[in-house]
Amino acid sequence: MRSAFAVLAAVTALGLGSFASTAQSQEQPTALTYSDAEPEYRFFPGDEIELIVFSAPELNRNVTVGPDGRIVLPLIGAVRAADLSADELRDALVVAYSTQLRHPELSVMPRTYGSRQVFVGGEVARPGIYEMPANIDAFQAVALAGGFLPSARRGDVLVLSRAHGETRVTEVDLSSRAMRAGFPDAQVLQRYDVVYVPRSPISQVNLFMQQYVRDALPVQFSFFYDLNGDSRN
Repeated sequence: MRSAFAVLAAVTALGLGSFASTAQSQEQPTALTYSDAEPEYRFFPGDEIELIVFSAPELNRNVTVGPDGRIVLPLIGAVRAADLSADELRDALVVAYSTQLRHPELSVMPRTYGSRQVFVGGEVARPGIYEMPANIDAFQAVALAGGFLPSARRGDVLVLSRAHGETRVTEVDLSSRAMRAGFPDAQVLQRYDVVYVPRSPISQVNLFMQQYVRDALPVQFSFFYDLNGDSRN
């Protein structure tokens, strides 16, 4: 009799362990990976850039991208760096310096990176600004904010971004069904992206996000968006 109880207990434990393992695997999002398909990094305010002018070494220096998205250099003054890749900024500087130097040859390299913050708002436990520890998606950003509230409409999460110089709003499905599929809609977040978890469906998404930018975002985030959906830099 004791042996029968022991077998039953072992089978029950095995079944519970298997169930827990399955549930845990469903609750863990797929880890993000890095690949050559990722877009090039673009400079943001607060980034430090090393500039080497091979044809005029006296112009070599390290500069920091200002809050207005520009760097200030001798001979050519202020030049926009925000939203440009290293290669794009180098090309812009070659053109600018060509009026001062005969054959400008430049190298542009990022030295240090400014704060990589995202804002998570709406139906989450702790709305606010969060530092991105690495490449994360909207689901992982919500996790940083303490997770979803019971009132959250997880299938209609909104992400406001201006990663490539233009502002856009996308809807992301972070429901349990999407989790089992590996969150196919979730993309890697960029600096100053806004993740908003609604309580109910939103009919006019763009209008809502414009009002949200105006009324709810911290000033350091709303600075990067205007009410027409254009970047301010």
